[in-house]
Amino acid sequence: MTDTKTTLDNLIRHASKIILGKEHEIRLSLACLLARGHLLIEDLPGVGKTTLAHVLAQTLGLQYQRIQFTSDLLPADILGVSIFDKSDSGFHFHPGPIFAQLILADEVNRATPKAQSALLEAMEEGQVTTEGETRPLPTPFFVIATQNPTYQIGTFPLPESQLDRFLMRISLGYPGVEAERALLTGQDRRSMLKTLSACTDPAQLAELQSAADQIHASDALLDYIQALLTFSREAPQFAAGLSPRAGLALLHAAKAWALLDGRNHALPEDVQTVLPHVVGHRLRSATDDLEQSPETLTALMQSVAIP
Repeated sequence: MTDTKTTLDNLIRHASKIILGKEHEIRLSLACLLARGHLLIEDLPGVGKTTLAHVLAQTLGLQYQRIQFTSDLLPADILGVSIFDKSDSGFHFHPGPIFAQLILADEVNRATPKAQSALLEAMEEGQVTTEGETRPLPTPFFVIATQNPTYQIGTFPLPESQLDRFLMRISLGYPGVEAERALLTGQDRRSMLKTLSACTDPAQLAELQSAADQIHASDALLDYIQALLTFSREAPQFAAGLSPRAGLALLHAAKAWALLDGRNHALPEDVQTVLPHVVGHRLRSATDDLEQSPETLTALMQSVAIP
């Protein structure tokens, strides 16, 4: 556990050299990937969403592809297409950018729902089916998607089925005063990315994920997660309760957070830390179609007793 904690702290330290003043968000991102989940980063343009995805790919030593989502993007632009080869009079499949270990789906909500749907099978099953053939994706496989606020011009809201494929959703927000001064006076962050070395490789990452799986979750902790799920399903303020998939996401994210903290067991506090980012994009208000506010999510936690 000591070696694991050292490796994870090293990852966070290296990432924090580029993404200033956002250690908590970096830890959440790592917890999501350690839990084998996909990450959605929603915020205003220019706060570092894309840079964070670059940093994670670099520090984790993963093969990386960026897909810029636009209104004219087609599923074949993501998955790949077969092209006729005159030399042997046959069609040969040319893989699209989805065939990488870490995919940055940049501004995912600027593409049409048809293009967005090309990610569904990949995110859920680690494979894609195109032209009647199913092809496995590399291992590990992560999608980090960025999206602009839905009130901005030219965006298509992600459907619930797409949102549910993301284990976590986070926001970066504006930097603090000291971090912003360092950005203004320091070296260009994109230039620094070129000098960032990998702290792990895919094999080491798989070991870290296995370590997260082995974090102990007591019966009392499972009772707490089930109580949260039950309350969300019975409380009148929610249009629909949390699904079993959301419960598993809570458990896996809490285990990953405990691993980042250097513990071999998960605590209710771990669940509370990750809960807003795991369930915030899955719950809907019963009175309108808006997502839950931070206050409502806080009320959810306060309404269920900690064991």
